[in-house]
Amino acid sequence: MRFRPCIDIHNGCVKQIVGGSLADKGNQAQDNFVSEQDGSYYGELYKSRGLTGGHIIILNPVGSEFYEKDLQQAYSALSSFEGGLQIGGGINDKNAAGFLDKGASHVIVTSFVFRNGEIDEHNLTLMKNAVGKDRLVLDLSCRKRGEDYYIVTDRWQKFTDTRLCPETIERLRNSCDEFLIHAVDVEGKAKGIEDDVARMLGDIEGMPATYAGGISSFDDLEKLKVLGKDRVDFTIGSALDIFGGNMSFEEVCGFDK
Repeated sequence: MRFRPCIDIHNGCVKQIVGGSLADKGNQAQDNFVSEQDGSYYGELYKSRGLTGGHIIILNPVGSEFYEKDLQQAYSALSSFEGGLQIGGGINDKNAAGFLDKGASHVIVTSFVFRNGEIDEHNLTLMKNAVGKDRLVLDLSCRKRGEDYYIVTDRWQKFTDTRLCPETIERLRNSCDEFLIHAVDVEGKAKGIEDDVARMLGDIEGMPATYAGGISSFDDLEKLKVLGKDRVDFTIGSALDIFGGNMSFEEVCGFDK
């Protein structure tokens, strides 16, 4: 269990948002924190602490008036910590290699692999051919509908018909190097984790899985450690003091030590 830091980019800024508030129309989101620092600052910070395996998420869609500014922020972060960060947001088989060339260790994909509510095996094969299984992270971010969690796409706005469940995880585990899972209903709210999601990830053996969403205290980390059987890596955003929260970044860096 280790800390995986994040750099979320929206409207050309590094920021923290409430995940469920994101909307492509009008480039809207409920901001928790908008940083005065750029992507390179956070890349250098994470590099100085040896925090490999963190992720950059571009939150505006391709074609947005802010997308090019987002890219510049992302590139600055990648160049400041070459080989240390993953990147997601609008990734497909045509542009993925370009992000690796810019210094990303892995690309993170959701929407391209889930089409019409289902896993698109053809697109998944295209991604594996484009970058290789060992440089591909599948983002299985989810929201609850009824009693189950469903994978969501298009910046967490669209439900698929694919449940996040052991069968889905087993089906996909041989197609990627890691899983990243945002529990979107609690993302950015710093009010505690989604227990059922953490428990499900704790049952994954033999490959890394990173949980994001709702962590607000060291008690939450201890709970995640138990539910995740000490296997699940974690991301903290809005709750960190470097993003305006109350949890000490330096103490979080030492949590898994």
